[in-house]
Amino acid sequence: MFDAPVSVVHSKSLDAALREVPAFADLMENQIAWLASHMLDETYEAGSVIIRQGEPAEYMTVMLEGEIRFQTPGDSQVFLAHAGEVTGLLPYSRLKQYGGNVTAITMIRGARLHKDHFPEMLERIPALGPRLVGLMADRIRRSTYQDVQREKLVALGKLSAGLAHELNNPAAAARQASAELRTWVAELRSANHELASYGATEDHSRCLAGLEQQAIFRQANNPPLGTVERSDLEDVVGQWLAKRGIETTWQYAPILVDGGFTVALLDEVTTYYPASMLPAVIRRLASTLSLERSIGVIDDSTKHISQLVRSVKDYSFMDQAPIQDVDLHQGIENTLEMLAHQLRQGVTVIREYDRSLPRVPANGSELNQVWTELIQNALEAMNCVGTLTIRTQRELDMALIEIVDDGPGIPAAIQNRVFEPFFTTKEVGDGSGLGLDMVFRAIQRHRGSIRFESRPGETKFQVRLPFPNVD
Repeated sequence: MFDAPVSVVHSKSLDAALREVPAFADLMENQIAWLASHMLDETYEAGSVIIRQGEPAEYMTVMLEGEIRFQTPGDSQVFLAHAGEVTGLLPYSRLKQYGGNVTAITMIRGARLHKDHFPEMLERIPALGPRLVGLMADRIRRSTYQDVQREKLVALGKLSAGLAHELNNPAAAARQASAELRTWVAELRSANHELASYGATEDHSRCLAGLEQQAIFRQANNPPLGTVERSDLEDVVGQWLAKRGIETTWQYAPILVDGGFTVALLDEVTTYYPASMLPAVIRRLASTLSLERSIGVIDDSTKHISQLVRSVKDYSFMDQAPIQDVDLHQGIENTLEMLAHQLRQGVTVIREYDRSLPRVPANGSELNQVWTELIQNALEAMNCVGTLTIRTQRELDMALIEIVDDGPGIPAAIQNRVFEPFFTTKEVGDGSGLGLDMVFRAIQRHRGSIRFESRPGETKFQVRLPFPNVD
């Protein structure tokens, strides 16, 4: 914590305030009382810095009054939490430390529960497990949504195909894990209900929680098994389950093997529970392991997506001044990197750079959009097969940038319309006709000029930009 909480006498007790939080509204009185007795009831003035970036994540926080803002200094991502929300570290989360600062927007009141109390909380209040997992899944979806929106803004639509290609695997993995998460939450609820109907005691619950924690640890830390060894273990575990009348062994056996369960360990489990309770115990273990695995997949996938978004930060000049002295060659190279998925299809890039050119005063992000549009058009003209030549040189007091393709050329009949807004030769829905109009306007704003020459086998776009201190 950074700023100290203030002392305030509240009109509502902590028990009453917790009762107004949707996640806890239907809990029994003794459950609410347990939460209140183990939570820190804290109040902060508006403007207080509650958490600093890099601090360890150790508490689940329940917002009782007011509003807080979470912001990452580097990426300027902002998330808000209001009264009635549960935030911070949640059970099953892999969050280790905070990636940004948490600030009180208004005077806030929050109740914090230390992670050491999580196992007991889940034992005493089983309904909170699936509920908090659902909240965490929602939080991950919101974070992913913001990352995707930022990607769309950075790419400006022109890089959507390439980024979709790069993002497809993690996005598909996260989508599949999210679907599995919903299935296993339902399975966990069903198993808990069945255990309760069989009269599971507190000792049973405590033992099961211990088995789950050990299995989660093994799942995360055991070295991967070989294909043959894994198949053999799944067969043995599946036979063990089938002998005890446990259905869908094909579904549970691989999960239990991932959790490090051998026949010997499963035999030990049977010493803790009666035979009638065993199917529910197995379902509970499998559900918990699957939830942990799905959360891990979502966590890894969203991190990968965020890394991809950060990789285009240089391209977009994010967090930099709008106008600065720009290295033209670096901007072109950044653009080529963003279009690498298309270049790999069969394009040879020839670079003829005059590295002695000085930097030019420009909006770097806007210039990169210009290079993207011109290079993208060249690639489409060649169907991504051919030679792309990019040339830079000095021409009096201007920098001359030429982008040349060896495609079929622009028909003479439409050459005078190339820079017209909304003019396009593409099929309806494939293009807006604003790309080259955007290029033309952007170059004008930089006090430059653009023209082209085209014939079959060679189309050359020439961009001229003034050097510094040229009126």
